[in-house]
Amino acid sequence: MFSSLSKSRLAHIVFEHDDRASKTFDVVLLVAILLSVGIVILDSVRDFHDQYGHVFYLLEWGFTFLFTIEYGLRLWLSKRKSGYVFSFFGLVDLLAIIPTYLSIFFINTQFLVVIRSLRLLRVIRVLKLGRYVKDAEFLAEALRASRAKIQIFIASMITIVLIAGTVMYIIEGPESGFTSIPMSMYWAIVTLTTVGFGDITPLTPIGKFLASIIMLMGYGIIAVPTGIVTSEMTQAKSRRKMATARLCRKCEQLVMDKEAYFCKHCGEELPALK
Repeated sequence: MFSSLSKSRLAHIVFEHDDRASKTFDVVLLVAILLSVGIVILDSVRDFHDQYGHVFYLLEWGFTFLFTIEYGLRLWLSKRKSGYVFSFFGLVDLLAIIPTYLSIFFINTQFLVVIRSLRLLRVIRVLKLGRYVKDAEFLAEALRASRAKIQIFIASMITIVLIAGTVMYIIEGPESGFTSIPMSMYWAIVTLTTVGFGDITPLTPIGKFLASIIMLMGYGIIAVPTGIVTSEMTQAKSRRKMATARLCRKCEQLVMDKEAYFCKHCGEELPALK
């Protein structure tokens, strides 16, 4: 039975990363994740599966038991158990072990353990890459700001696909492979995104003309989401610069550099950032 002190120390090792023991725990965990994902990838290759399938099977169950114990340990050590269970990493930790158990009842579900690769995000803590988190937050801010515009764009694309698919269904019909409106919409999506699988192609002159128009539209449409996000990123960058801007009390010039201590225009000492 763990004493409260031992449990506290164990919790520090599992959840923190500021001493040798906790860093070792995280590194061992990351290595185990990489090995388990690698085993699943190799097991999907027929030649490897035929020769080493039984070894891969035993190793995968070994890693699954290891991650199951780790999940139970995190759950036991969590002060707010529901908070951990429904957190992002809590759900990922759970999804990392479920596929192997499901493979007892459903064929090939063990390959879903590649979800474990999401757990590699913990490398941000282990390798002290926290300085890049601000860049990720910057991108997330731009995506949130462009959410409404992107939603309008997607709704417009769905409308175009519906209309184009219906028109092609009327023009070409089942004889050309446009057997239904959903199938025609599939063709419109493939054509509009300039993917062009070629499994369905228009045969009539009118159908080819309409397909040409949709292809040309696709080139312009692809650039729209990029432009929206880029614009929001530019604005977000400007907002961040203004947030660190300081007004020089002597020459009344704005200084954007948050690292500056003196005005670059007159040399006056700048007020401290709030």
